[in-house]
Amino acid sequence: MSWFKKQIQYLIDSLWQMIQGFILFSLAFSGLGCALLLRHLEYNGIVISGISIIVEGIALILCYFLFKGYLKIEEIKTPESKKK
Repeated sequence: MSWFKKQIQYLIDSLWQMIQGFILFSLAFSGLGCALLLRHLEYNGIVISGISIIVEGIALILCYFLFKGYLKIEEIKTPESKKK
């Protein structure tokens, strides 16, 4: 029973990361979803591609800001070497 409680607690603790993953997944496929929706509404190819590219560009910018926290490079502090 304690194993089950630990797994549930792990899922609760990582809920924010799962939400971020879902947001990133949604943003990654937003251009495709927009294109499918516009195609279903019977728009022509130029309108579909133009709007989809704009939506995907905005999604990429938002993905960058979400990933920015993960992509920070921490400098490794090394002891300075003594010169002879």
